[in-house]
Order: sequence, then C-alpha cells, then structure tokens
Amino acid sequence: MGDKLVMFYGEECDVCHDMFPLLDKLEKELNVKIARLEVWHNSKNDELRQEYDKHFSCEGVPFFFNTQTKKGLCGRQDYKKLKEFFGGK
Repeated sequence: MGDKLVMFYGEECDVCHDMFPLLDKLEKELNVKIARLEVWHNSKNDELRQEYDKHFSCEGVPFFFNTQTKKGLCGRQDYKKLKEFFGGK
C-alpha cells in the first residue's frame, strides 16, 4: 500500500461517517490524501487493518493509521487531534 495516511471504516458505521467531513477539511488544509478503506465488506482491507492494528488494539473502526510514523488512533477524534496525527502543527 502506497498510502501514508489511512482511515479504516465500516460502511454502516455512523461514527466513521461523522469523521469524513473532518478528513475532507484536513486534506484541503494540509494538502494530503487520506485513503479511506472500508473493512466490513472488504476482507483484504480488514486484513490490512488487523496488520496495522497489532500494537494499538483498536479492534474496530474508525481506525486511523500513519504508515510513515507507524502510529495509530482509535475511534472518534476531534479535528485538532487528527490534524496533529496526520502531520499538521
């Protein structure tokens, strides 16, 4: 996977969908692309989520992962936390 910034989500996950507008704003503000990978209906994406989640124990979605820093975030996040996580100041 070439994407550096990833959000794993479930299609029917309300919290996940609540995060999408924040990701849209971050992409514009930080000039980055955040990959959004659905895991409830895509077993390959879920396997990748499980691989990235080994050290974080989120065990669900939304799960945010930065492949450059090897850090993850679990669950609902506010804009400031996501911005710091995805490389903003």
